Amino acid sequence: MAVTTGRVAPARRVSRGVAADAEQLMSPWLCRLVVAVLAVVVLAPVVYMLLLSLTPNSDVAIGAISFATLSVRNYVDMWSAAPVAAGLLHTLIVAGSAAIASVVVGLLAAYPLTRFDFVGRGSYLYTLVAVQTVPGTTLLLPLFAVLSWIQTTLSVNLIGSFWPIIVTYMTFGVPLSTWLLVSYLRTVPRELDEAALIDGCTRLGALRRVMVPIALPAIVAAFVFAFLVGWNDVLFASVFTNDSTQTLAVTLQRFANTTASSGIPLYGELMSAAVVSSVPVVVIYLIVQRFLVHGLGSGSMTGM
Repeated sequence: MAVTTGRVAPARRVSRGVAADAEQLMSPWLCRLVVAVLAVVVLAPVVYMLLLSLTPNSDVAIGAISFATLSVRNYVDMWSAAPVAAGLLHTLIVAGSAAIASVVVGLLAAYPLTRFDFVGRGSYLYTLVAVQTVPGTTLLLPLFAVLSWIQTTLSVNLIGSFWPIIVTYMTFGVPLSTWLLVSYLRTVPRELDEAALIDGCTRLGALRRVMVPIALPAIVAAFVFAFLVGWNDVLFASVFTNDSTQTLAVTLQRFANTTASSGIPLYGELMSAAVVSSVPVVVIYLIVQRFLVHGLGSGSMTGM
C-alpha cells in the first residue's frame, strides 16, 4: 500500500499545479464563461436530438417542434420500423468480444515490454503509435481481398459472419490497449512481481495475481476505448456484415433512408434509435469514469 500511495501523490500534486496554472492564465469569470460556451456547444445537439425523438414525423418534416405534441410513440414504433434490437445485440457481441480480446492480448504484450529489455523493444513501441495513424479506408480493400481469398480457398463462410469484423476491430484495439497498458505498468515497481516470483508464482501467476489488480484502472480504460472502436464503426461493418449480422451503426445508416407509407421520412424513429444507441456507452462511462481518470492520468505521468 505504501508503494501505491507514493505513486499517486505526485499525480495529485501535478493535477493541482495544472489547475493553479489554468487559474493564472484566465480569471475565474472567464473560466466559467468558457465552460458555459463549451457546455452549450456539446449539449445543444443532444437536446435537439432528444426533442426530435419525441416529436411526430409529420412535425419534424416541416421543422415544427411543439411541446404540446411531444410523446414517446417514436420509441415504441422504432423497434418495428428497423431491426434495432438485433443491431444492438450484434454490436454488443462484436464490440464486446473485440474489446475483451484486445485487452487480453494487450496485457500479455505490455507485461514483457515493461519487464524485459530486448532488441527491437523501442521500435515496437513506436510502431504501435504509427499503426494508429493508418486510415481505416486504406485497410478496407486489402482486408476484404484477404478474407475473400481465404473464403474461396478454404470454402468457409467468413464475410457476413462475426469473426472477420471482430478480428478487424482487434487490429485497432490491440495497439491502443498495449500502449495504454505499457504506459501504466511502467509506474508499477518491478519489486512487486519479483516478490511474487520469490513466493513461488510463475510469470503468468505474477501477472494475474499482482499486476492485474494493480493495473485494473488502465485495463478498464483500454477496454472502453477498444469497445468504442467497434461501437462507432460503420465503414468495416457495412462491408463485412450482412442483414443477419449487421451492427447498430449499419442499422441506423439504413434507417436514415426509410420512409413511411405516406412518403414522410421516419426522422422521429431515427432519432429515437440514435438515443437508444448512445445509452449503453453513456452508462458504461458513468460506471467506469473513475477508472478512466485514474488509468489515463497515471499512464500520462510516464514517458518513453
